[in-house]
Amino acid sequence: MIEKLKKRWRNLALLDVILWIFRTTIIIGVIVGTIGTILRNPLNLGVGQWQNLIMSGLAQGSLYALIALGYTMVYGVLLMINFAHGEFFMAGIFTATVFVAIPLSETGLWNRSPVLSLLLVTITSMLTSMGIALLTERVAYRPLRRAPRLVPLITAIGASFFWQYFFRGLYGSGVTAFPTVEALSESWNLFGLPFQKTQIVVMIASVILLIFLYTFVMRTKTGRAMRAVSENKDVAALMGIDVDRTISITFALGAAMAGAAGVLYALMYRQMKFDMGFFPGLKAFTSAVLGGIGSVPGAALGGLFLGLFESIAPSLVLGGLGVPSPHQLKDAVAFTMLVLILMFRPQGILGERLSRQKA
Repeated sequence: MIEKLKKRWRNLALLDVILWIFRTTIIIGVIVGTIGTILRNPLNLGVGQWQNLIMSGLAQGSLYALIALGYTMVYGVLLMINFAHGEFFMAGIFTATVFVAIPLSETGLWNRSPVLSLLLVTITSMLTSMGIALLTERVAYRPLRRAPRLVPLITAIGASFFWQYFFRGLYGSGVTAFPTVEALSESWNLFGLPFQKTQIVVMIASVILLIFLYTFVMRTKTGRAMRAVSENKDVAALMGIDVDRTISITFALGAAMAGAAGVLYALMYRQMKFDMGFFPGLKAFTSAVLGGIGSVPGAALGGLFLGLFESIAPSLVLGGLGVPSPHQLKDAVAFTMLVLILMFRPQGILGERLSRQKA
């Protein structure tokens, strides 16, 4: 027994030892911080404030989930990370704000018919995001279909910067305010607790869109074609599937979800800017990896999990460790979560171990 342990110790790489020490340190830190917060409540947060953090996390996670769908669908079909996806999100809602929301607000129709106004904004945002995505796929990605995987990745980063500065030149570098929807400016009392109407609408709309997309992918003929192309493009083409058309539909669907997420984002934060897609896109990519990139339910679960963790963990863990202004470190907490998931479960929460071909 002792000889086996010695042999295993000799075979253990130094990097493995460092990783286990790092993992153990993080786990101990999380436990100590959580216990400290529970026992001492250093931030003096009441039940209502914790409830607000949870609701805010769920709403934020719903947005991440919708944006993450574009990442996970494109990766599932092309094995490519589309880093321009955050710009598809930005392009849709920014265009809809400038050309639809603001003119409707100036005419007074915005608050007289909020449902119709939001419907018009959503359609404009989704169509714009789809148009930008299809144009990018046709011009930048399709010619590189057979290129080494690093080439489309670099191209995606270039496309991201191109669209950022294209829309900066188009709409300016300042902040554009999204009009306030008076019908959603109040709160609802459910089970004796106040809930912001905007957060409720965001969560309900996100769930409906996620169910729609999952049903489309799993139950329709086009969805089956997408899954076939994700398995093997050459065999799918031999079976009569139009691979280029299927890939275009995949980009369009992912971008449509990003456009819808943009409207929900505008309802919550009401600030449009040319670089507004960078951090939500990065968080959505983190959500996709967290849930298991390539899995639609995984992207949804990863987004909700990341939103909750980002909202609650700074106050629950960092507050107990005595870190000043812990909520300002929510971005660091989110990306630390990504590192931990990649260390403990590289395939993600619902992901499966990839074959060498997909690794």
